[in-house]
Amino acid sequence: MNRVPARASGLLAAGILTLALVPAVADAHAVVYPRVVRPGAYQKYVLRVPNEREVPTLRVELTFPEGLQVVSFGEVMGWDLEVVSDEAGRVERAIWTGRLPAMRFVEFPFVAVNPHEEARLVWPAVQLYEGGERVEWAGPESSETPASVTRVAEKDRVDLSWWLAGAALAVALASLGLALRPSRPEPAA
Repeated sequence: MNRVPARASGLLAAGILTLALVPAVADAHAVVYPRVVRPGAYQKYVLRVPNEREVPTLRVELTFPEGLQVVSFGEVMGWDLEVVSDEAGRVERAIWTGRLPAMRFVEFPFVAVNPHEEARLVWPAVQLYEGGERVEWAGPESSETPASVTRVAEKDRVDLSWWLAGAALAVALASLGLALRPSRPEPAA
């Protein structure tokens, strides 16, 4: 009799684990971290770019959202940086050129001052591969080539999202533990 609930809990655990991993799969593209930041803060950001093709990535471009003030860039070995600013001196784009082999990723760090109000920062990026293929990570979040998004929110809202994510992970792990525990032999009648 215990076999049906064990199977059901196993399927439930597998479903929850799958749902918990969906955001990780969605993050397999050009993504700016962190995903949630505080208004007005000096923030270290990192653009993480994986190479999802068989040929090397040769160029990565990132357009900075309005309301964000970029103040400095980290050095990335093997990559050259070109900074594009407007007439007022505001950094609009960064262009990194180098060589990223297949099955590797690179991170481009930079520091910026966040907008002082709550906002949604959209980070359009372009990845150019050897051979000329160009992928624009600029679509809506539901697309195959989504632009990365960072939410500028007050601290209490940031903390709540972390608590909710942690609770969802805890439920998924507990369900998985229940599903993987050995079954007890049925008592003889």
